[in-house]
Amino acid sequence: GGRPGVVRGRGAGQDRRGFGDRGDSASEHNPSDLRSANRPDRAKSPEIDEDVTGRELDRATSRELDSLDERNRPWVAKHLVMAGRLLEIDPQLSFEHALAASRRGGRLGCVREAVGLTAYAAGQYAEALREFRTYRRITGDHTHLPEMVDSERALGRHAKALELAGEVDLGNLERAVRVELVMVLSGIHRDLGDVDSALRVLQVPELDRNRGFSFSPRLFRAYADALEEAGRGGEAKEWRHQARVAERALGIGEFSDPEIVDFGVEEEVRPERRPRARDLVPPGSTGEETEEDAATSVPAAEDTEDGQPEGGRPGGDRAVGDDLAAEGLVVVDSRDDDAEGAAPWEDAEDDQPGQSPTTASRADQDPQGD
Repeated sequence: GGRPGVVRGRGAGQDRRGFGDRGDSASEHNPSDLRSANRPDRAKSPEIDEDVTGRELDRATSRELDSLDERNRPWVAKHLVMAGRLLEIDPQLSFEHALAASRRGGRLGCVREAVGLTAYAAGQYAEALREFRTYRRITGDHTHLPEMVDSERALGRHAKALELAGEVDLGNLERAVRVELVMVLSGIHRDLGDVDSALRVLQVPELDRNRGFSFSPRLFRAYADALEEAGRGGEAKEWRHQARVAERALGIGEFSDPEIVDFGVEEEVRPERRPRARDLVPPGSTGEETEEDAATSVPAAEDTEDGQPEGGRPGGDRAVGDDLAAEGLVVVDSRDDDAEGAAPWEDAEDDQPGQSPTTASRADQDPQGD
């Protein structure tokens, strides 16, 4: 939903902290704070799993929580861990845990970020928009601009969504965030019946058949959907095929490794990986690497005399099926600089995206032109 720029209760830190002390009879409802966490009819905070200690959080989040007192810190930490643990299993319950954390840690950016992300996952778009605006005001970070714009769209406020996207120079955003944003913008243009703009905004340097970023399958499919709507079904089919090629190269989607549960007794018991609060954060929102966006750059294969990659396995590390000829696609870290000579958001010189897209028109070029 929407994120009306009103950040409720930002200046009411004392009221919020007092409200978080559930056993304190002096706690009072602050009527100026319209967050779900401060509603007088809110339910009791959700239960925390017995195995959760709060120490599962990553270092950056733990350091941020150090500003809380000894009574509130464990409460906030444990609810953040639960929010991360439940995000994909039960988004609504994950959201409730994040709200519980915000009752005692609402002045911290990492907490407001968690509330925004869980609200967005649970379809609470107005709440998500409020929380992301607060997070941005606290931290100055635009990482969640795509979710903010998409929340405005979900609330049916397309013009406001385009206006929000235009507030930031896209060239200053990290690569993954830029691409997420143009996919949202393309959807908005399609909603408005402007298929040409929906196609044009996706023609970014990353729309490249020969490079596979973590977001490439979704970008390729978004482009295919826009092509289909424009009546260019043949090209749409090619890009959907290329999305599967990218998934295979990246080892994601239907090509991801299945989870294997070993019920045998091992000589050495390995500690189970605990979810972290930062697991809620998409790639690019912190300076830390994630599993999906790790440095997995694979060197391109040597071209043969006929111009085709030798063996179809760039770097000797890519599986290619009979129906999925991965034609020279190279897995790239989404944080790497753009290819030489292709500045971000530089206008293309008569490039045809359907053939070999490598450059693009600016996504922020008159986004409200429709």
